[in-house]
Amino acid sequence: MTVNKTHDEFYTLDLEGGWEVPAGYPSGIQQKILSGFLDEAHKRGSRTRLLRIGPSVFTTQPFVHDYWEEVFLVAGDLTVGNDANGRGGTRFEPFTYACRPPGAQHGPFRSDRGCLLYEIHYYDPP
Repeated sequence: MTVNKTHDEFYTLDLEGGWEVPAGYPSGIQQKILSGFLDEAHKRGSRTRLLRIGPSVFTTQPFVHDYWEEVFLVAGDLTVGNDANGRGGTRFEPFTYACRPPGAQHGPFRSDRGCLLYEIHYYDPP
């Protein structure tokens, strides 16, 4: 198996620039790719990213994808399982973790104060 990440020693991240809205997400959710590339068309690769959700931002539909996802809530609050109007769900605080296999339905998501997530996405080796 080939890993598509570079060797990076410790360095200070620029948390101001380099953020982008992932395809299909509302504008209040942004990602910053730290390493790697996830090739969803060919179902290979891995990526590590930061995902930030702005205050009072929420998604309205559950997510399902065909890769593994590991998520660590670094800062802020994250509610999982809200309805299409952003109400309800289970609230989580920092230092909580999830590991989701391919095909697992999860979300929708909401953050009241905003949050920062550290995520790793990857496909099983062929």
